[in-house]
Amino acid sequence: MPAHETLLLKQSNEVLDRHDEESMMALMTGEPLFENTYPAPNGTRYQGFASVKQFWEEFFASSPQARIEIEEMFVCQERGMQRWVYHWMDDQGIAGHVRGVDVFRFQDGKIAE
Repeated sequence: MPAHETLLLKQSNEVLDRHDEESMMALMTGEPLFENTYPAPNGTRYQGFASVKQFWEEFFASSPQARIEIEEMFVCQERGMQRWVYHWMDDQGIAGHVRGVDVFRFQDGKIAE
């Protein structure tokens, strides 16, 4: 795996677990693209620094116990993939989780998508 991009993904997962949108945005290009799977069936597309930053601010505020567990990570040139389990606690204190996959594109040493 390319070392820099692998480190970048590991850092983004650590930042996610810390709920730190400023550090998350520091790992992204100036014009990032983030595509969320919610709401189904087509999800929501966030394009540009301000839009992606607002997503992370709202996500961290609404999911204070959220954490991600990485099951597998793969990087090849400008693309990366990670398979994960996302854990949370709902308003009633009931734990939940979902499994998923993220696909990344890197540009200039940062996360572009």
